[in-house]
Amino acid sequence: MLDTYKNNTTQIQGRLSAWLAKHKLPHRPLGFDYQGVEILQIRSENWLSIAVALYVYGFNYLRSQCAYDVAPGGMLASVYHFTKIQDNADQPEEICIKIFVSRQNPKIPSVFWIWKSADFQERESYDMLGIYYENHPRLKRILMPDTWIGWPLRKDYIVPDFYELQDAY
Repeated sequence: MLDTYKNNTTQIQGRLSAWLAKHKLPHRPLGFDYQGVEILQIRSENWLSIAVALYVYGFNYLRSQCAYDVAPGGMLASVYHFTKIQDNADQPEEICIKIFVSRQNPKIPSVFWIWKSADFQERESYDMLGIYYENHPRLKRILMPDTWIGWPLRKDYIVPDFYELQDAY
């Protein structure tokens, strides 16, 4: 699979993909979205070093982080949108990073220590999909009660027949 990452860096390559390839940072270009934002796929084990490289490159603002279930029983994806904020920039550069992990062992390094705005966003992805963000300082449920069993936004989640109303009065 690493060969796939190396060989595909010349396809649909944007400016950031070319910069990462020049510095021998493994990634896979996925093209551009409808607004022209470059999309890159990064492996979980390479994410921390590439996140630091993105920050050094100038992506100083984590605009959003979310996650989704690709298919029932399939991979889970964590998606990061970064913006390069500069003085007097009317069209700031943006990038979208996708990290796919298996649902059996969904671990991704947290980027909280680089972008503090990842705090609640990574916690929500953990709470709803069960993606474990390694080294996150407060990785615990944020929307569901601590006693909740399962990950509600997974496509194979079975909804309970009843909900116990705890602390409702």
